[in-house]
Amino acid sequence: MADSKSYNDGVVRQFAIMTVVWGIVGMAVGVLIAAQLLWPALNFDVPWLSFGRIRPLHTNAVIFAFGGSALIGTSMYVVQRTCHVRLFAGPLASFTFWGWQLVILLAAITLPLGLTQGKEYAELIWPIDLLITVVWVAYGIVYFGTIATRRVKHIYVANWFYAAFIITVALLHIVNSLAIPVGLLQSYSIYAGVVDGMVQWWYGHNAVGFFLTAGFLGMMYYFVPKQAGRPVYSYRLSVVHFWALISIYMWAGPHHLHYTTLPDWAQSLGMVFSLLLLAPSWGGMINGIMTLSGAWHKLRTDPILKFMIVSLSFYGMSTFEGPMMSIKTVNALSHYTDWTIGHVHSGALGWVAMITMGCLYNLIPRLYGREQMYSVKLIDVHFWTSTIGVVLYIASMWIAGVMQGLMWRAVNNDGTLTYSFIESLQATYPYYAVRLLGGALFLVGTCIMAYNVWKTISTGERSALQPVAEPA
Repeated sequence: MADSKSYNDGVVRQFAIMTVVWGIVGMAVGVLIAAQLLWPALNFDVPWLSFGRIRPLHTNAVIFAFGGSALIGTSMYVVQRTCHVRLFAGPLASFTFWGWQLVILLAAITLPLGLTQGKEYAELIWPIDLLITVVWVAYGIVYFGTIATRRVKHIYVANWFYAAFIITVALLHIVNSLAIPVGLLQSYSIYAGVVDGMVQWWYGHNAVGFFLTAGFLGMMYYFVPKQAGRPVYSYRLSVVHFWALISIYMWAGPHHLHYTTLPDWAQSLGMVFSLLLLAPSWGGMINGIMTLSGAWHKLRTDPILKFMIVSLSFYGMSTFEGPMMSIKTVNALSHYTDWTIGHVHSGALGWVAMITMGCLYNLIPRLYGREQMYSVKLIDVHFWTSTIGVVLYIASMWIAGVMQGLMWRAVNNDGTLTYSFIESLQATYPYYAVRLLGGALFLVGTCIMAYNVWKTISTGERSALQPVAEPA
């Protein structure tokens, strides 16, 4: 077993801190655009503060800055402990950190300026796309080089999920970003029409599937057993979960294109694969929650476990809701409504953000040689603030979305629409206020976490770090 001092945790510390920083930035922008839907004048007639420009800034900040930093940092921590070796190619690991921060900084500059490719979750212009590719290749070399030089034969299941995330995101990014540059800041996609839409949502849904699901499941499979002090409930189920999930997820993208010019057979195929996803998704959720078997009492006193188990509950809920919304008859009601927004955020806030926060609370004291976080009470306050915020957010959007869908399809006896679009917007207004409150509460929770992390790092005696490694 490698001594803990031989691990390269410097880069992990950097990613952990920036995860918290970007979480606050991304969520603050989200709260601003939620407020703009209530009070449009909050764009102050400034083009780079308009909804259309800062909305992609919000999605890129929370997915790639907050989520990406969490994934890269935790993967570098986990792979060292489970392989009993130091990170391969240390300078490349440092390059990955600084390169990723540069990508995020460039995104924060270009998107408000309106420099974009106009593709969902892939808005960044072609020079930044090239930089992303270089950084991602460096990250892959570090990660797989560490796997290749491991001192134990077995590859723990968390590493399989991280590996699938790294490989698939590389494939998705390269294929969807293929373009012909026509200037320093402009390019045209090599795809056109419905093919462009198909490739985009093959990318877009798998960004959810592999960036926001597979990677965070790798996080879950390491940190939940660690925090619970129990082995994973079923190792066999975890392997089945992995292969089933990555085999099916890749084909679910067409459900974003129901009732479009995409051929009906492709729409139906996307729906079928989306429904099949329910089984492996719930298998993973059950495996994570049942890891607490024999240790349920810890939930009463351990707020970090609360974060992890509630995040798994939201994962189960959103991976039930997604397949249901992919059914064409349900989609006819939900498509283009705020129900979709509620669904996305039940996964993004409830699953992704809360599992990240739980894992960071586990990780930060170990990285900085502390016995525990500065304040366990503040973790509990953060948990309840965030949970109430998520529930307010998604419940308001569910109700608003179903109402919108029903109003838009209501017709009079003579076939004319019963409600105008403006009437549906007026009816939605109160729910936007509740959504804003929910998002603001979640942001407050993240600020509480930032304070707790800062106090943990800046105060307290350092303890002797023990090697942390999974048994083969």
